[in-house]
Amino acid sequence: MTTSGAAPRATLAIVLLGFLTLPMLMSGTTVALPGIGADLGATGAGLQWVVTGYFLAASSCMLVAGSLGDLFGRRRVFRIGAVLYTGATAVGAFAGDLAVLNTARMGAGVGAAGVMAAGGAMLASTFTGPARTRAFAMMGTVAGVGIALGPSLSGWLISALGWRLTFACFAGIGLVMIAGTFFAAESKSGVRPRVDWAGALTFIAGLGLVMFAITRGGALVPLVAGLALLAAFVVVERRSDHPVLDFALLGDRRFLGWSVGALAVVAGFAGALIFLPTYLQGVTGWSARDTGLTMLLLTAPVLVGPSVSGWLVNHGVPGRLLLTASLGLLAAGNALLTVLHPGIGPAGLALPLLVLGFGSGLAIGLVDAQAMNFVEPARTGMAAGFLNTIRGGSNTLAMAVFGALLLALVRARLGDAAFADRVVAGTAGDPAGAFTAAWRTLLWGAAALCAFATIVVNLLLGFGRAAGRNGATRSAVGSVPAASTPAPFRE
Repeated sequence: MTTSGAAPRATLAIVLLGFLTLPMLMSGTTVALPGIGADLGATGAGLQWVVTGYFLAASSCMLVAGSLGDLFGRRRVFRIGAVLYTGATAVGAFAGDLAVLNTARMGAGVGAAGVMAAGGAMLASTFTGPARTRAFAMMGTVAGVGIALGPSLSGWLISALGWRLTFACFAGIGLVMIAGTFFAAESKSGVRPRVDWAGALTFIAGLGLVMFAITRGGALVPLVAGLALLAAFVVVERRSDHPVLDFALLGDRRFLGWSVGALAVVAGFAGALIFLPTYLQGVTGWSARDTGLTMLLLTAPVLVGPSVSGWLVNHGVPGRLLLTASLGLLAAGNALLTVLHPGIGPAGLALPLLVLGFGSGLAIGLVDAQAMNFVEPARTGMAAGFLNTIRGGSNTLAMAVFGALLLALVRARLGDAAFADRVVAGTAGDPAGAFTAAWRTLLWGAAALCAFATIVVNLLLGFGRAAGRNGATRSAVGSVPAASTPAPFRE
């Protein structure tokens, strides 16, 4: 591994800016959906694709982006991703129809893959020990800031400027992010660059088709084609000398356990984050501004969680215990949110949203920092890309499944598909209580999923020797010579 360029603080700053900006627009877009739908005359699945398409594109490209960062430079991949994200967001601001907007959002998702995968690898390759824990805790905190401020800031901007100028503002922030890459440190593997094109293409196409099929209610042809391509990807990777994904990485049960934890945390949090704003505006009649402010009850605790978990880990609390607490809080929060009803106010939502938010916040940053303890430095991009693929893929899956089940349950109760589409889109209220009943059913399902994931994660993390307290232990994925590890950043 080679490292050159600016000081670690500059690297940390530019990565944090990326992890602030992308989650902010992600969570903010959910508040913008009713306005976008009214402006472009869109409802139902087509409108939801503004959010879903972004996650589909991002999750499909995360792994490849991380592996390319290992080969050609993590800062370079970060910069290319930032350029694509910024340009696509600017195009979306001027979109004249839903097709152009959705295409632009998918382009922004591809760019986000480069920023997220390369950003996590930049931190892992620059910091070690307690400094790494602090760096990833800061990453989780700023991501939490983005999630927390996204709905409220976007709600305010949409009310004052409209959704188009809101997108333009985020494109402007992207320009600052691009400029900052020229001051960040570069790092890459010492392996001679050789791209596994067969693996990259089969993975992107396969995962993309599977996610597309899920968002379309299990469309058979793309689902079968996607699964076939993913099977081909496994065969290709096992024969490749420079694989996009080395399956030895998944041979460590502890790394796999943290990966399962990442998936479960997203699945337990995504439903409320993405679909609750539509319910509050469509059923309760709240404005985008009021909805954004209420969503702070969910997102503000995400600011606190990463710092708390980082401090506790560096003071001897096992990471597994914190992940267990995170999943337990998410299970409890989803169960508590079943109090949801058309006349509910912010006070009634406070406890369940605070519990959900803090549960998610505990795991943000913690998962990446702990999982990276079992990865050799030359593969940090691959590992970061895999973790972000898991996170992005579960986001896409959660959105697709939650949205599809919401629609199916509402349709079954109302018996009118067209009217049900308007109810779920937030444009027809909830006269028969179908939307509320569907929400409660899915919240109980999310609570059960998080409770089950707690058991699975503890079984996986319980195998083998525990990781060193500050991340010094490495797994069998690769033995790391001391000379290859960069000096930790001292504050």
